[in-house]
Amino acid sequence: MGIRDIIEGKKQWRAHMARVKALPPDYQIVYKEIQKYLFKVGPVDLLEGTLLSDMLDFFEEGVASGRGVLELIGDDVAAFCDDLIKDSRTYAEIHQESVSGKSGTAEK
Repeated sequence: MGIRDIIEGKKQWRAHMARVKALPPDYQIVYKEIQKYLFKVGPVDLLEGTLLSDMLDFFEEGVASGRGVLELIGDDVAAFCDDLIKDSRTYAEIHQESVSGKSGTAEK
């Protein structure tokens, strides 16, 4: 990863976060909680994938249709996140495998 890639990544992230700041306050709160949860537990390919961008698109569509954020995702943010990443390999799984002594599986 070169310096240009880092600069471009920062530009994209700032543009992404500017879109988040344009959301209504309730959407911003829920988005940030989802983001925090995914960064802590989330899939290994989170930053390389489009999950956060897709989530933001989903939220922007919800705002445009006049729906509340909890109408879109339900009352349990963690359950919503778990459902999003149910088929993805997570850092939490890798850590659990390393702790339980399953050698070789953490490198898949």
